[in-house]
Amino acid sequence: MSTSLPREWILAEQNHAFIRSQTWEVAVLPFGATEPHNLHMPYGTDNYQVEEIGQRACERAYQAGAKVLLLPTMPFGVNTNHLKVPGALACSVTPTTLLRLLTDLVDSLERQGVRKLVLLNGHGGNELKPLMRELHHRTSVFMCLCDWFRMVSDLSAKIFEHPGEHAGEGETSLGLAFFPELVYPELADDGAARPSRFEAINRGWISLTRPWHLVTTNTGLGNPRAASAEKGQRLMQVIVERLSDFMVELSAARMDETFPY
Repeated sequence: MSTSLPREWILAEQNHAFIRSQTWEVAVLPFGATEPHNLHMPYGTDNYQVEEIGQRACERAYQAGAKVLLLPTMPFGVNTNHLKVPGALACSVTPTTLLRLLTDLVDSLERQGVRKLVLLNGHGGNELKPLMRELHHRTSVFMCLCDWFRMVSDLSAKIFEHPGEHAGEGETSLGLAFFPELVYPELADDGAARPSRFEAINRGWISLTRPWHLVTTNTGLGNPRAASAEKGQRLMQVIVERLSDFMVELSAARMDETFPY
């Protein structure tokens, strides 16, 4: 990733002279969270990961000619089911709050001529698709959603022994690759999940908002022991390639009466 500052594809690093000289086709809005991640990863894990993905994907797309701009990360996510974790300091908002923030930001972008928006989500508790549906008939801005962890679900089993869901092998590998100074693998527990008394929930037939203090011991879901920086690098490469290729296409696409079909 480029280290020279300011980077042209990152709004927070740019000045008005440069921004107003360009025509921006695509804005990318990252969503993270501030929450515990087992005992060995930082509270900002979701933010660090989604920012790294956004910066790398936008750089690759920008260098390929896409007029894409990375917006600042939303650092607080929906963590209402983390609030009873002993000793935790999860900083939670409700889905309604996220909807209001997204509504205002979409309105801001629309008024200033940006009509393509990629929501780049790095936190499983942020259910953004219903928010897009809420705004779909109220704005001319085209919104699409990338949950990065779903983007690579087909490859996770090939890279990781036990990918895990939260602070497991997958996330820990990304941490070791991209913010290793904040990761302490020796502190981690095994990320075991407590099964529900209902078999239908254990099998995935029925879903619920999981009470995090009951389903986990220390907020980890997935064993991180086999994590490595090399695995994190491999995962990041796939995410960046897939996301940046899409953004190049999206930037070049004409918004006509049949868009996006």
